[in-house]
Amino acid sequence: MYQDYIGFGYDRDGLLSLMASRLSQKRFQHCLGVEKSAMTLARQNGYEPEKAGLAGLLHDYAKELSDEEFLALIDKYGLDPDLKNWGNNIWHGKVGIYKIQEDLGVTDSEILAAIEDHTTGSKDMSVLAKIVYVADYIEDNRHFPGVEEARQLAEVSLDKAVAYETAHTIEHLAHQAVPIYPQTIETYNAYVSYLKET
Repeated sequence: MYQDYIGFGYDRDGLLSLMASRLSQKRFQHCLGVEKSAMTLARQNGYEPEKAGLAGLLHDYAKELSDEEFLALIDKYGLDPDLKNWGNNIWHGKVGIYKIQEDLGVTDSEILAAIEDHTTGSKDMSVLAKIVYVADYIEDNRHFPGVEEARQLAEVSLDKAVAYETAHTIEHLAHQAVPIYPQTIETYNAYVSYLKET
């Protein structure tokens, strides 16, 4: 069902075999959980489930690349040098999409953008980008304070779920006293008003 989007002819089974060989078991199970959650959210929001499922499945495709591989990709594709000041949490989306294109031949710009922004969000997210961003947060393998509320909000409104997730992510990062990627703050500013709606 995913062959239409993958340039090198992988079907879902072939893609799963490839990912299982590249990722830890825990990360692979997370990707399967995000695939399932993304398809559910797509159906709830009148979006194409298969396209959402593929974006969800692939969102962490590059998560376990080495730092050296990410830095080489930044140089290879002439990406913003500031990316080198961040790390895997940013790289596996922002830079990982180039590995996905190399390995799988994915060219669909909406899928790539959703994967690119799945950890930072964006002030200009497509429906697919919102689906992947939220699915990553609420998939069934996630267990943390607030996840049930996030799941309930996702059933009501993707925008509310994006706002809730972004606010809690920023709070979490602030408590850890680590830098916050500027695009994440832009996402918060763009969606925070949804938290005030009843």
